[in-house]
Amino acid sequence: MSDRALRSIVVVGGGTAGWMAAAVLSRFLPPPQTSITLVESEDIGTVGVGEATVPLIRHFNALLGFDERQFVAETHGTFKLGIEFVGWGRPGAVHFHGFGDFGEPIDGVSPHHHWLRLRQLGDLEPIDDWSFPYAAARRGRFAANDDDLFSAPYRYAFHFDAALYARKLRTYAEQAGVKRIEGRIVDVALSGDTGFIQSVTTSGGVEVSGDFFVDCSGFQGLLIEQALKTGYVDWSHWLPADRAVVVPTSLAGPPNPFTRSTALEAGWQWRIPLQHREGNGYVYSSRFTSDERARDVLLANLCGQPLAEPRVLRFTTGHRRKFWNRNCLAVGLAAGFMEPLESTSIQLIQTAIARLIEFLPDRTFDPAIAAEYNRVTANEFARIRDFLIAHYHPSQREEPLWDYCRGMAIPDSLAHKLEVWQACGRVPLLSEESHQEPSWVAVLLGNGLIPRRHDPIVDRLSPEQLTALMQRRRAAIAEAADAMPLHQYYIDRNCRMPT
Repeated sequence: MSDRALRSIVVVGGGTAGWMAAAVLSRFLPPPQTSITLVESEDIGTVGVGEATVPLIRHFNALLGFDERQFVAETHGTFKLGIEFVGWGRPGAVHFHGFGDFGEPIDGVSPHHHWLRLRQLGDLEPIDDWSFPYAAARRGRFAANDDDLFSAPYRYAFHFDAALYARKLRTYAEQAGVKRIEGRIVDVALSGDTGFIQSVTTSGGVEVSGDFFVDCSGFQGLLIEQALKTGYVDWSHWLPADRAVVVPTSLAGPPNPFTRSTALEAGWQWRIPLQHREGNGYVYSSRFTSDERARDVLLANLCGQPLAEPRVLRFTTGHRRKFWNRNCLAVGLAAGFMEPLESTSIQLIQTAIARLIEFLPDRTFDPAIAAEYNRVTANEFARIRDFLIAHYHPSQREEPLWDYCRGMAIPDSLAHKLEVWQACGRVPLLSEESHQEPSWVAVLLGNGLIPRRHDPIVDRLSPEQLTALMQRRRAAIAEAADAMPLHQYYIDRNCRMPT
């Protein structure tokens, strides 16, 4: 161990972010070589709505050695093949963002170009018909695609109870040597020379010192903002939703293997199925509706029976001006907030932790390391921001929120993407993109943004050849999806929650 290596790391805050950080740190910096302490208070509740994920979570769980079926059972989870968007492009419209592409390229050309030409020939079936995740999702079917029988090119993620996941992570971390201290932080001591954090003190009088601090304290940002005064980049002019009313409900039927997002008058509603309940929420802009109206709209659109009183969460979309400031790294909601439209909250926790391991400092804290971390992370947030705006901006819904989003000036990076897309049906990808071309294709076409032309190489096929080829692809996808077991059956056979 180097004389300059970190000797002690303090994680402030538990929940999903805190215990994910503690678990991975204990995996790569095993105690007692490095002392890892997590400070949290049971009196402070968690947001508790981050129950939908993206496929990257499977890599995180594999890193920690979690058995997938056991993990799903213990967290009362279900499987997720993508997101169904209802009413986004216009009222009544439905499209699907699946975790997979639209099939192999044909003559080196992405298949959505062939779909564009097919559309010109009069076939108006949605692009979703060439998505295997959609074919399985609409049939309510699922199987892990590492089974020999189901080896189609698709990925999947999970819906799960975030509190149960945090509990599982805590067990892992504590068994690895992480020390947990109960208590609310009441004081943060800074060095008079460097401004670095020296220690935190709990309401019980326990002082915890450290070389490096990971702030997982949620929206309040106890360390990164309240102590270090880092500042915040506000994106609410581009993403005006600033509140969510949330409520759990009873199950209203077998769980779907997808998240549903339904556009409403001042935002959108999510529906996330677990094995024992459903998570529901209405993300909205307080500029275009009231809390009371939002609550009433959510309750009127529930499928199951409410299991608790609805509660309102307030947030500002954006991120800290620095994610890493001095000897403090903000992770999770302490770092920033992106509305959960594409289930990126836990993804951003995961990538933040992975990036910390990649740029792990020593006690000299070379500022070049933090600067590079901040540059890359800011790019990641900006790419997700653009992807979220692209759900709102093209919409033809005629309500005040949607009129605002359609008419607003958008970031230059997104304007460039849309300009190239409309000119030739291609998506220029930038550094630190979370969503690759098939995801953009699903969202842009689903919202009715049709390019002016397709790749001219597609025209080498005669109309008859193209139609026959695409019909064969569509039929093969449907046949493979029909062969899969029902989602509920797969859960019952492989990963049923404990009774």
